[in-house]
Amino acid sequence: MYCVRKIKDDLFYVGGSDRRLALFENMFPIPRGVSYNSYLLLDDKTVLMDTADYSIGRQFFENIEYALNGRELDYVVVNHMEPDHSATLGELTLRYPNVKIVCNTKTLTMIKQFFDFDADSRAVLVGEGDTLETGKHKLTFVTAPMVHWPEVMVTYDSTDKILYSADAFGTFGALSGNIFADELNFDAEWLPDARRYYTNIVGKFGAQVQTLLKKAAALDIEMICPLHGPIWRENLSYFIDKYQKWSLYTPEDKAVMIAYGSVYGNTENAADILANMLAERGVKNIAVYDVSSTHSSVIVSEAFRCSHLVFAASTYCGGVFFNMETALSDIAEHGLKNRVAAIIQNGTWGAVSGKKMRETLEGMKDVTILDAPVNIKSTVSEENLNELAALADEIVASLNN
Repeated sequence: MYCVRKIKDDLFYVGGSDRRLALFENMFPIPRGVSYNSYLLLDDKTVLMDTADYSIGRQFFENIEYALNGRELDYVVVNHMEPDHSATLGELTLRYPNVKIVCNTKTLTMIKQFFDFDADSRAVLVGEGDTLETGKHKLTFVTAPMVHWPEVMVTYDSTDKILYSADAFGTFGALSGNIFADELNFDAEWLPDARRYYTNIVGKFGAQVQTLLKKAAALDIEMICPLHGPIWRENLSYFIDKYQKWSLYTPEDKAVMIAYGSVYGNTENAADILANMLAERGVKNIAVYDVSSTHSSVIVSEAFRCSHLVFAASTYCGGVFFNMETALSDIAEHGLKNRVAAIIQNGTWGAVSGKKMRETLEGMKDVTILDAPVNIKSTVSEENLNELAALADEIVASLNN
């Protein structure tokens, strides 16, 4: 049975949610599931904005059939070819044999890589600034390469002032009837997933996101319809400001994240002692994470949020505790910069974790490493307490600056 929601008189949400999927892209935990958004415009010509993942295929096609109400599907716009948004494209062409595929040349190449139907005969090729008039609606296509694939484009409807933003402005999380951000407690319940989605999926491509934001600023946008998560029709500046900060690698909060990798609890003890010392000095925004029990996507997300980062790790197999090495590499791979960092090292013998962590941090852009070393030999000593106190003082001084 269909599950459709009206957005405008002639625009319908025909996507759906997957609450069974455990790992997005077989990598990122999504305990709250994920939505696959698709939008159907019923003008003189009917236009589908992207398809959906096969996991919701049955619901998706029932939604389209109901919303079309006997009409043919004239166009499908492919803003993004990643399979979670295009897997059902082949079946769509079988169900609607006359449908035309609106795409750019890079997208057409990818369609041929994923499918074996005759895409050339269906393709309506568009480029930067090209338009498609469907009746009362005029669609303009804006390229957005590497946000986060090279073929990505977004579509602007100048009639309703809607931006169909592809993966930009998306978030993890299944939708439960309330498809609009203003129907949700977004800041409390959705922002962490929005941040984790952006930082891990798009975070490396800050420069390209900035280019898209500048293009979008020239458009009169009253609604943003992304391919994942809720639709924005109110307070758009709130979410756009988040994207500005994230894409410029500007800390979202004056905050301290302490990530630790501990074998027997002694490095963990040092992390907790530092957190207590910071709290005693008036720091209120402190987050402590065990890299062995916290997925690295959360560590990456929090590193984007926080201004100050502390990495505490045991030496392991002549290097850095493996899960810390993964978390740090993940942060570096996503291009994070403009942060203040500190290091806590532990080792019973041949301690090298501090040196190795410093090398990773020094390879990142605009990361200031505080000169307040903490070198633990097995367990926290009185000398280490003094070192931790000195580090806490330096962090507080840096926060105040």
